[in-house]
Amino acid sequence: MQLQGKIAIVTGARRGIGRAIALEYAREGADLVLIARSAPEELAAEIRAMGRRVLALAVDVSDANAVDEAVKLAVKEFGGVDILVNNAGITEDGLLLRMKVEQWQRVLDVNLSGAFYATKAVTRPMIKREGGRIINISSVVGQMGNAGQANYAASKAGLLGFTKSVAKELGSRGITVNAIAPGFIATDMTHELSDDAKVALLGQIPLGKLGEVEDIAAMAVFLAGDGARYITGQTFNVDGGLVMQ
Repeated sequence: MQLQGKIAIVTGARRGIGRAIALEYAREGADLVLIARSAPEELAAEIRAMGRRVLALAVDVSDANAVDEAVKLAVKEFGGVDILVNNAGITEDGLLLRMKVEQWQRVLDVNLSGAFYATKAVTRPMIKREGGRIINISSVVGQMGNAGQANYAASKAGLLGFTKSVAKELGSRGITVNAIAPGFIATDMTHELSDDAKVALLGQIPLGKLGEVEDIAAMAVFLAGDGARYITGQTFNVDGGLVMQ
């Protein structure tokens, strides 16, 4: 129960990586604020059954005011915030020559600006508690790029720079800020790939298999726990060896 008594906010909590992180945090003793575009009530019920307190909220993270109000509600309900996981993200893929300005902007608004809004909103409550953990879910695509994903790659690369800058600002306040860069994880997105595409993909991964959402959740638990108290401003690749630096 590494996170007993902690209050954690997870954005993009409805499915995939966000859902896995929320469940693992609950197993480790944390109370949860679940944020998604539509309130993840089914997940909230599952976590309540574990004996945890839960707040499930429908929030568009690209709306700064909505994010700020959600954090204020979390603080009012639970008394504070200890952990923030900026996981909410979307893709709107397309080659650069065909990409519409709206596609570029929507991905940046959710994936990067959303993390800024949530981080800014939790900073004062964390300072009042004399510490906190902020974990940004980036992607290996932000490190290596990917054809047809200029918007997504830019947003995820931006998160890495954001992580380092905020870590330097908040370190003196006892707040650590780190990023996780998942590789290719078995989610709805990868399930849609053709068999040939999957074979080609696996050929690039030294461990020869896709990751599981639980692999990302395990790293998110570590970064939120006491074992990571002296780690900040870092990016942790969970990618089966796809990107080696």
